Amino acid sequence: MKETIHRQLEKVRVASRTLCSLPDSDISTILVDLADRIAGRSETILEANQKDLDRMDRDDPKYDRLLLDESRLEAIAGDIRSVAALPSPVGRVLEKRTLPNGLRLKKTSVPLGVVGIIYESRPNVTFDVFSLCLKSGNATVLKGGSDAMYSNIAIADLIRETVIAHGLAADTLYLLPAEREAAAVMLAAVGRIDIIIPRGSQQLIDFVRNNSAVPVIETGAGIVHTYFDKSADTGMGRDIVLNAKTRRPSVCNALDTLIVHRERLGDLAALTEPLAAQEVVIFADKDAYPALLGRYPSELLKKAGPENFGTEYLSLKLSVKTVGGLEEALDHIARHSSMHSEAVISSDPAVTEAFLKRVDAAVVYANTSTAFTDGAQFGLGAEIGISTQKLHARGPMGLEELTSYKWIIEGEGQIRP
Repeated sequence: MKETIHRQLEKVRVASRTLCSLPDSDISTILVDLADRIAGRSETILEANQKDLDRMDRDDPKYDRLLLDESRLEAIAGDIRSVAALPSPVGRVLEKRTLPNGLRLKKTSVPLGVVGIIYESRPNVTFDVFSLCLKSGNATVLKGGSDAMYSNIAIADLIRETVIAHGLAADTLYLLPAEREAAAVMLAAVGRIDIIIPRGSQQLIDFVRNNSAVPVIETGAGIVHTYFDKSADTGMGRDIVLNAKTRRPSVCNALDTLIVHRERLGDLAALTEPLAAQEVVIFADKDAYPALLGRYPSELLKKAGPENFGTEYLSLKLSVKTVGGLEEALDHIARHSSMHSEAVISSDPAVTEAFLKRVDAAVVYANTSTAFTDGAQFGLGAEIGISTQKLHARGPMGLEELTSYKWIIEGEGQIRP
């Protein structure tokens, strides 16, 4: 397997050299054509997706991530068209100056080259990643999980068919075998892959970070908090908490822990009331539990233990932490956050300002839902992932984050003394 993958990766590297000089108008045409072809291939893709779904327990939090349907395919096609319409991030002059000796310097954006993505049960990532990589002049290497094997193969076949129809090499996209052994080869592919981005559980991210010889950008895991301050509006808080927790509980920006000011425990039942209709299980700490007892369905109310904090649920579960004020809330977030998305609900400008300045996360919100942490919502067309680290990129990664830069120096025979 190793030698076969290495030979294929060499072909991908060759294909990447062509992409960096491909006109942006040609890339946009390819992407629009890919989006148009999805409808005609939807039956094949959905049949493949059903084969994957049949192998997974419906109660598994990953089931919703794996699921494709007509509406989701339409949304994916819309995202691809949005990416196609965005300006190219390649070839932008980031800095320009002339030195005293006459040398002309330009700092210019360039593709990363070959971008590798290792991900789990989200076949939409196959479309998203390819469209963003192609638009930014990068070749794509994908290692999907076995859970989505049939879906990914069907999608990759459509992508390769499209690029070939437009005169590009099929090796512009390479989908590795689903076997675990392929991941080890990918992580050791120094010189063949320029960057690897894991998307999935904390376990996957930790594995890639600890075992990759190729540079890694960490994305994905979201342990998300919302602090309901003493000055917060209950109606606003109720709507925000409901949306952040239940809109799509299986995604990384979904709310995991609601932090409540002690003086607002009397409003906790009203704040969480809509969650009962969605059958959200609440794990309440020793102060919040009595405030909900008899006012929240008993079968959905549990006493929280230490294991309920610092947990990414990816399901209809929520922990509630009581604090005495902003400082205690900030301490709790600092202790348990994955630096993904954090929010405050408050009508006190001083509290809001302090929260936004002091919370260390890729995206920090005031008086709105964390569900907006998404590349498409940020106007990026789609996203390669949500970076939770601080080097190169942070937050939703779009086209710009898939470029690096190089210095171009022009002269008239200057030599250094």
